[in-house]
Amino acid sequence: MAATSPSPATSDGTARPHAVTFGTVTAALMVPLLIVAGVATSLHTQEIQHEWADRQREACRHLPFPMAEYAAGWAGPVLGVAAAVCVLLTRRLRARYGLRLGDTWPGLLVGTTVWFSILAIPMELIQLYVVYSAAASGINLGDGC
Repeated sequence: MAATSPSPATSDGTARPHAVTFGTVTAALMVPLLIVAGVATSLHTQEIQHEWADRQREACRHLPFPMAEYAAGWAGPVLGVAAAVCVLLTRRLRARYGLRLGDTWPGLLVGTTVWFSILAIPMELIQLYVVYSAAASGINLGDGC
């Protein structure tokens, strides 16, 4: 039996598929969605707080702080960090196929939108601080009560 050498396609690593996989597309599309959802829920805390303050003024008494505002306040930073995790997942998937992050459209999408997440996370943390400071301070019911 004559020994056969491996084919050049398998020995130099070109046999690996370079197609965009479902996992890569999913992770890439999650990044902009998570960024937008994080910013939206973080900003929604202001609406919840204003509604709570208006209800207290109408009732002319202090009402318990809404738990929905805590949930929205924490959802912002959690979604921002989840976007960063999706970037790491996409990088890992791209490394498996031997491509840089910007070589495919999902990688390019992730690479460009992750910067918005980096800018949004400090804003989301500030909103979370505002939630807790509003809960601690209460509101002024005014002279009509």
